[in-house]
Amino acid sequence: MALTLNPFTDPTLAGGARGRHFDDVTDDLARLSARGDLPRLVEQIRRTGGCANPINLWGSKTIRHLPTGLALSEYSTADEPGGRLKVACGNRRATRCPTCSATYAADTYHLIRAGLVGDHTKDVPATVRDCPRVFATLTAPSFGPVHNRPDTGRCRCGRQHAKTDPMLGSPLDPERYDYAHAVLWNNWASELWRRFTIYLRRELAKASGLTRREFDDTVKLAFGKVAEYQRRGAVHFHAVIRLDGAGPPGATPPAWATVSLLHRAIRSAARSVTVPLDAADPHPARVLRWGDQIDVRPIRAFGDGSQITEQAVASYVAKYATKAAEVTDSVDRRLHSLGALADYDLPDHTRRLIETCWELNDAYPERLLAHWSHMLGFRGHFSSKSPRYSTTLGALRQARADYRAQQTHEELRERLLAAGLPDLDDMEHDGETLVLAHWIYAGQGHTPGESLLAATIAEQIEHNRTAAREERQSLLPSREEGQAWTAC
Repeated sequence: MALTLNPFTDPTLAGGARGRHFDDVTDDLARLSARGDLPRLVEQIRRTGGCANPINLWGSKTIRHLPTGLALSEYSTADEPGGRLKVACGNRRATRCPTCSATYAADTYHLIRAGLVGDHTKDVPATVRDCPRVFATLTAPSFGPVHNRPDTGRCRCGRQHAKTDPMLGSPLDPERYDYAHAVLWNNWASELWRRFTIYLRRELAKASGLTRREFDDTVKLAFGKVAEYQRRGAVHFHAVIRLDGAGPPGATPPAWATVSLLHRAIRSAARSVTVPLDAADPHPARVLRWGDQIDVRPIRAFGDGSQITEQAVASYVAKYATKAAEVTDSVDRRLHSLGALADYDLPDHTRRLIETCWELNDAYPERLLAHWSHMLGFRGHFSSKSPRYSTTLGALRQARADYRAQQTHEELRERLLAAGLPDLDDMEHDGETLVLAHWIYAGQGHTPGESLLAATIAEQIEHNRTAAREERQSLLPSREEGQAWTAC
């Protein structure tokens, strides 16, 4: 496919080109073109998926035939454009790299979906679909009234806010809003979740008339969750929670382990969980707990007419796996000093939350509040799961790496056979090959012209993916199946 550049319609783009003068970009493009290796540079950037902030490496890799000392394959970044190899950054944040975050979201989608419908390629049996499953949302308590959009009527301020109103989520009275409670709750939210999973097992055991040990021997709890920020800057969790029987994942649980039982146990456990905080002069003792808004909905098999379907849940969870505190217009990187806030134009509410993290840092030194101030105090994982829920993100990444390595292996094998050399597979099987590799970090990012190329390539890749989804959707027999492909 030809690479079409139109800097007039997309002059700023992503990564290193953002904010640079147009002349800097065009001058750098002219330099790259004159260098004579532009096609290889384009191919290298395309292999990263159009990553906006790639890692640059110096190094080499050689495969030798031990009995003869013959170099079967030699690679060096000295032959690459600029003498460097570009590798995708892998950042999950959409604000830092849209391309890599899209890959992370796709991985999360398949991880969550595998735990709902099964996937033999990921060693998750289809029987998980028959286990009791719910989609639960646990929220933070109130720290003070904020501007919102209630289902009926107007906001407490008397206005009816638009969806894009920047006032949404900000306090009605900032001086009475409990900022300390808000950032401490965010900071301890992961501990609340951990205790919730313990209490949930207890509630399920009690409701089933079993001791905790008997319950653990009979029923296994599995979950996958993602954290999301509300407009007010408080974290809440969405989770797929599943009950398996004893044995491997997807084993049939006892008949008494029902969705209704799981529903009641979740609500009871959420109401019971607390994290007490001792007083830290001059701050009072507190008891952290979940908010009153707890939503638990059964997950129906895809295509049965229910709004809460397997595909919808997986898509929803994946959507928020790549987001952080951007909904509050917070910064997307760590602040090394409170004075660094002066470099950012932030909403007053977000600024107060960040400042409160720094103010509380000395009172709770082990919580590293200043370190996590850009996250409004939250220090947990945005997506996590129990061991038996499904596959892992690491396994998905490794499968992708293995596929690419196999492609390279086959290309090398064909070249050796064409040259009349022994089969590479036979040499590897007999232990006759030695791989020598040496890599050095050479920086990160693009030049201005490379950023334009990367953004154009990323746009083309996304366009091709969208076209492919639409083509598959047009070939599917039903609207529901079309929605499944769209979610993927």
